[in-house]
Parts: sequence; structure tokens; C-alpha cells
Amino acid sequence: MVSTQDDELNQLREQRRLALQKQIEQQAANQVDAEVKAQEAQRISQNLDAAMKKLLTPDARSRLSAITMATPERAEMIKQSIVQLHGQGKLNTLMTDEQLKQLLLSQSKSRRSASIRRI
Repeated sequence: MVSTQDDELNQLREQRRLALQKQIEQQAANQVDAEVKAQEAQRISQNLDAAMKKLLTPDARSRLSAITMATPERAEMIKQSIVQLHGQGKLNTLMTDEQLKQLLLSQSKSRRSASIRRI
């Protein structure tokens, strides 16, 4: 009877060891995937930054960096729009600050249509 209990105990220990090993392997795989995604995002961001140096005037880059500090997500969308404009051939020269302002206005949500009701 003691040997049966020992066998069951050893079997449970082995199952638990295998389960823990599987869990650790899964966590390691998830961490590797996250690191790969982070490196890819960083590479894309660096490519966009390099493109902005070639496509924007210093004033426009300054405005875009201010936007990046305030809302990084919006700045990324703007950078992608600028690259798309260049790719479509609509941006042949350096984008000036005024042109960037126009792009920002075209992409911003209209605040003029908001109404205020007093109760």
C-alpha cells in the first residue's frame, strides 16, 4: 500500500513538473515575441524619423516634435501620412511649416461644429 501511494505521489510530481516546464517555455516564447515586436516597432519609428529629416523643413520638424510630445499616436499617424503623400508623388519638395499646418487641419476633428448647451 505504501508503494502505491509513493507511485501516485511520484506520478503527481512528474505531472506537476511537466506542467511547470510547459508554462515556463510558454512564458519564454511570449517574451521573445514581445521583444521582436518591440524591435520591429523601434525600427519602423527610426525609419519614419529618418524620412521626416528628408521630407520636412526644420520648422515643420519642430512643430511635429511638439506634437509628438503631446500626442505620440497622432504624431505617428501624421508621419505616416507624410510618407504616403511623398510615395504618391504629391510631396515633391520639403514640406514647410504652413503645409504641415494645413495637413494637421485636414486631419483634425472639427471643433467648430461642437455646440454648448446650458441647462
